[in-house]
Parts: sequence; C-alpha cells; structure tokens
Amino acid sequence: MKTNDLKKRLQKNRPMIPVNIRMPQDVVEDLKRVAPELGFSGYQPLIRAYVGQGLRQDLARLESAHDLNPFIESLRRHGVGEQVIARAMAEIE
Repeated sequence: MKTNDLKKRLQKNRPMIPVNIRMPQDVVEDLKRVAPELGFSGYQPLIRAYVGQGLRQDLARLESAHDLNPFIESLRRHGVGEQVIARAMAEIE
C-alpha cells in the first residue's frame, strides 16, 4: 500500500457509515467472546480489524499482480507456456 494511502487509513477520525450484514449467530457470539481477549472494546471493532486486514492483503496482492503484468506478457512473447507461468504465479501467492 502506498504511503499516502496508509497515512489516510491510520487516521482515527475517518468518516464512518453504517453497514448491515447478516452473520450466523454463533459467529457473532464467537466474535464477542474473542474481542476482549484480543484487546478490542467489542465485536464490531474486531470485525473492522478483520475486514481491514483482509482488504490490505488483497490490495497488496492485486497491486503486485498489476506490477507483474508487463513481465508476464514479456514471458508469453518469449514463448513461455501458460502452465509454467501459472505454476510460477502460484508459488509467489
């Protein structure tokens, strides 16, 4: 993640909007039980942390994939097969 984006994400006073999602009751109960053990004030901040963590990982993976696209296209032009490229990509994910 770029430095400027990361700085924005770390600001405490970012605007928030309500989001409603349906979750299994047992999952919510587990979140409520785990949250204080991990130092969270409640289960909703824990959910935000989980979502943020997963989102940062996916964004990093997508950004690195975009960086690799020119390299992958070059490999194809040089005759490297799709199976070899797919196996190599699987190794780095």
